[in-house]
Amino acid sequence: MSAISAAQAPVAQSSTETPIRIEALDLAALLCSRVCHDLISPVGAIVNGLEVMEDDNDQETKAFAMDLIKKSVRQASAKLQFCRLAFGAAGSAGAQIDLGDAEKVARGFLEDEKTKITWNLPRLLLPKNRVKLLLNMLLIAGQSIPRGGQIQVDPIGNGETMSFRISATGSYAKVPQAVPDLLAGGTHGGSVDAHAVQPYYTSLLAQDCGLTVAAAAEGEAIVIAAR
Repeated sequence: MSAISAAQAPVAQSSTETPIRIEALDLAALLCSRVCHDLISPVGAIVNGLEVMEDDNDQETKAFAMDLIKKSVRQASAKLQFCRLAFGAAGSAGAQIDLGDAEKVARGFLEDEKTKITWNLPRLLLPKNRVKLLLNMLLIAGQSIPRGGQIQVDPIGNGETMSFRISATGSYAKVPQAVPDLLAGGTHGGSVDAHAVQPYYTSLLAQDCGLTVAAAAEGEAIVIAAR
C-alpha cells in the first residue's frame, strides 16, 4: 500500500518533531481546501469585474474591468491546470506524465514578470507520482521567493528513476517556516491545516517514490532536492 493511499500510516520522523498521521478523508479535505484557496483570488476578481461592468456606465471603467476579467480568467485556468497535475489523479494507477506537460503547467502557474524558470529536464514520460512530486517541489520553491526571482530545475540521475533538484534565488529568499519539518513528516503541533498540507503531501509523494525531500538554504539560493 502506497504512502499516499494510506496517509494515516506512520511517516518519516525528524529527530525533534512528532510524526504526523492523517486519515485519508482528512487529507483529501485539506487538499481540496488548498486548491480552493488558490482559486478564490482570481475567481473573486472575475466576479468583481462583472459587477463593475453591470453597474458602471463609464466606458473607461468597463474597459479596466474587462482587462481584469481576462487576466483573472487566465490565472484561474493556469492554476486549475497546475492543480490537476500536482494534486489530481492524472490518469489511472500506474499512469505516466510527460515532463513537457509538467513544464507547461509550471510555467503557466509560476512564471510572470518577476519570476522566471530555467528548465533543464529532458522531455520524457515519468511515473505520475514522480511528476507530481516535482510540481509540488516547484510550489515550495515559488513560495521561498515571495518577491520573485529565478527558479532552476535540474535532474538528479536519469530515466524513470530520475529525481530533482530545484534552486530558487531572489530578494528575501528563505525557506518557508515549518516546511523542513513538514517535509520530514513532523510538526510542532502534531497536526496539519490547509496551509501546511502541501509540503506534507510533498513528503508523502517522495515516500511513494522511495525518496526523501528536503529544503534548505545554500548560499543565496533555496534548494529543494529529492534523493
